[in-house]
Amino acid sequence: MKRKVLLLEPNYQNKYPPMGLMKLATYYRERGDDVRFFKGDLKDFAATLLCDEYMLEINDMNLGLHWSKFYQFIRNKNIVIESIKDFKDSEYEDILKLYRKKFFSYDYPKFDVICITTLFTFHWKITIDTVNKAKYFLKDNGNMYIGGIASTLLPEYIRQETGIDPIKGLMNKPSMLDKDNQRIIDKLPLDYSILEEINYKYPSDNAYYAYTTRGCPNRCPFCAVPKLEPEYCNFSGIRLQIKKADRLYGAKKDLLLMDNNVFASDNFNKIIDEIKKCGFEKGAIFDHPNDYEIAYNNITAKKKEKRNTRAYIKKMINIYDNITERLKSGTERGNFYNIRKEAGLLYPIYATKEAIINFDPIAHPLYKKYFTYRTRARYIDFNQGLDVRRVTENNMKKLSEINIRPLRIAFDQYTPNMIKMYKNAIKWAAKYGLKDLSNYLLYNYNDKPEDLYERMKLNIDLCEEYGVNIYSFPMKYHPVDDPKYFRNRDYIGKYWNKKFIRTIQAVLNSTKGKIGRGKSFFEEAFGENIEEFMKILWMPETFIIYRRRYDKKLRNRLKKRYTNHYDDENDLANEWWKKFNNLDENQLVILKKIVSDNKFSDGDCETDDPIINNVINYYKIKRK
Repeated sequence: MKRKVLLLEPNYQNKYPPMGLMKLATYYRERGDDVRFFKGDLKDFAATLLCDEYMLEINDMNLGLHWSKFYQFIRNKNIVIESIKDFKDSEYEDILKLYRKKFFSYDYPKFDVICITTLFTFHWKITIDTVNKAKYFLKDNGNMYIGGIASTLLPEYIRQETGIDPIKGLMNKPSMLDKDNQRIIDKLPLDYSILEEINYKYPSDNAYYAYTTRGCPNRCPFCAVPKLEPEYCNFSGIRLQIKKADRLYGAKKDLLLMDNNVFASDNFNKIIDEIKKCGFEKGAIFDHPNDYEIAYNNITAKKKEKRNTRAYIKKMINIYDNITERLKSGTERGNFYNIRKEAGLLYPIYATKEAIINFDPIAHPLYKKYFTYRTRARYIDFNQGLDVRRVTENNMKKLSEINIRPLRIAFDQYTPNMIKMYKNAIKWAAKYGLKDLSNYLLYNYNDKPEDLYERMKLNIDLCEEYGVNIYSFPMKYHPVDDPKYFRNRDYIGKYWNKKFIRTIQAVLNSTKGKIGRGKSFFEEAFGENIEEFMKILWMPETFIIYRRRYDKKLRNRLKKRYTNHYDDENDLANEWWKKFNNLDENQLVILKKIVSDNKFSDGDCETDDPIINNVINYYKIKRK
C-alpha cells in the first residue's frame, strides 16, 4: 500500500543537505511511497499544504494568480480578501474559510510516516520544537522516526522531551524500518531530487555528497565521531552512486567527501584512483548539464521508475519563469505567458505531465537560446579535514593526482611533535603543487590562548615560506553531549573566559570566520606577538572592532596604507592599556574577574575602588 512519507529537517542554518534523509527518500521511493521533503517553519508548511488542497478543490485555473493571497488568508486571522473580483461572498470564499479553520485548529494534512533528522545539540530547542509540532501531521496509526547526530549523542533527552525513542547511530542493518525490507539504508544512493522541493538553498548546492570511509580509529577525547560512527570502515565505493546521480539528477560540479579520517585507510590509493575515475583527476573540468532536460526527463519517465515528479514540475515552472525574464520584448513575454496560461502551466499545483510534454516544442528551444553555461573547474574536498598525524610524503603525492581544493588539515593541538608533523605536511603539499590549503584550529579545550595564537601565526609564516595560501578556521570546542551545555554554547575551557572567547569571535566576525595569508592584516587583528595578543584579549570590544579609530600606535604603523580620516588625537585604546597596567596586583585581580565575565552594564561591574571603576568605564564605550 502506498504511504505518504514526510522527511523533515529543522529550520536551522546549515551548509550541507541531510544525507540521511536523502537516503531515506531513496528507500521509500523504491517502495513506491509518496515522499515529500520540507525544511522551514512548519506553520508555513501547513498553510502551504492546506492552500494547495484548496486550489485543487475549487479547480479554478483563473484563481491560480491569487495563491499567495489565499495562503495569507489561511495563515493569518486578520487578513481579509476584498481585492479579488467576484470572490467576496461566493462559494469559493466559504470553502476558503473552512481551510482557515483547519489551520487554526491544527487539522493539518496527515502522513503515514514522518522522519526527522537532528544535527548539532546546540540546535536543541528548534529541533525539539520541530519534533513536537510535526506530531500534528502524523496519522493516528502513523510512525515517526528521529535520527542523526543529536539523537545519537543524547537519545535519553530526546525521549524525555518528545516521547519518541530515537534511532541511534547509522542505519546500517537490514529491516530497521520495515520488517519486510532487507535494504541497508546507509548504503543507498542519495536522492538529490528532494532538494528541488524546498526554498532553502544550501551553500554547497552543486556537489555530490559521499563517504569513502566511515569512522576514525583515533578516538580523540574531544571528538564525537567514536559515538556517531564507532566502527572504522576503510573503504566504501562511490563510483556507482555518482553514475546514478548523473543519470537521474544531472552531473554535479564538485565532490564533497565527509570522511573523518581517510588517511587511516589501507585502501587510500584505491580511494584516490576511484575519485579520478569519477571525473575529479588533476585539471578536471565541469560542463554544466541541461537543467531543462533533467527536469523534463524526470517528469516524463515511466511510472515504474518512481521519479520525484512533484519536485521536477516545480523546477520546470521555475524554468518557464526564468525564460520569461530572458525574453527581450514585452510582446514576447506576454505571448509566452498567455500560452502558459492556456496550457495550465503558470503554477505547479495545476501543471500536469501531459501539458509539459505538449509545451516542450515551445519552451525547449527558448531555453537553449537563452541559457548557456561556461566550462568550469571541478574540485574535490575532504570536508572534515585530513589527519596531520598520518601525513606522509607518499600519500601527499597521491593526493596531488586529484583536483583537491582546498586541502584541509586538522591542527588541533600545539605540541612539539604536532608542529613538526604539520610543518612537514605543508612542505610536502607545496612540493606537489597543492597550494590552496585550509585547516581547523580547535581552541577552548585544554589549550591556552597563547597556543591558538602560535598556530595562527605559524600558518602565516608557512604561507610566506612555501608560497601557499592557508586559510585557518578557529573552531571553538563545545562538549555537545554534556547535559550542562548541550542546549547552548556557553562552555568555557580551563584557560579561557567569556571575554577571551568574545574577543576571538569579534575579530573573526570581520573575516567571516577565517584567517588568510596576509601578515600585516594578521598582526593588526591579533597582534605582532604574544604580548600584543594578550593585550587584545583584554581590550574593550569597541576598541577591538574599531582599532584604527581608537589606537594611535596602530594608525602610525599603518599610515603608509591608509589616509588619515580618523581623529589623530584619539588614543583611547592605549590610554586604557596604560591605566590597566598601572593597577596594583590586588586591583588587577578584581578587574580581571569582572572583565572575564564580559558583563559591563550598570550594576554588573561596579566596585568600591574608583581607580578600578575608571578602567571599567572604557568597557562601557559603545560602538557608533
